[in-house]
Amino acid sequence: MDKALMEDLKDSLSLAINARRSAYANCSKYKVGAVLATRNGKKYTGCNIENSGIQAICAERTAFCKAISEGERYFKYILVVGAYEDATELDKCLPCGYCRQFMNDFVDEDFKIYAMNGEKIEEYTLKELLPHAFKL
Repeated sequence: MDKALMEDLKDSLSLAINARRSAYANCSKYKVGAVLATRNGKKYTGCNIENSGIQAICAERTAFCKAISEGERYFKYILVVGAYEDATELDKCLPCGYCRQFMNDFVDEDFKIYAMNGEKIEEYTLKELLPHAFKL
């Protein structure tokens, strides 16, 4: 990774950790934060929101919905952090299958997905995580 990207990811990491604090995880106690970076430099945060009646809304989809509802259509990467609410270290938290398919409608297969694994940032492409995406 080049130096500029590393600095950008550090900034996003701070935003994602802060977004994770807003998570509402009353069922699972697993809190997730995400930062979606656009190609024009804007960043949109998201957190997971659970309830007992319907499926949870994941942090990744929250960030995408915020960005899309503001007119954004061109995305650079998403960074995801997660762990149980009482954890002292972040888990390796990758987008669920539903989020991967959701993202597939808005990005190309080379879209970067970054996940924290302890202290290390790991990089994936959407194609690596969703090799057989559904397309209409």
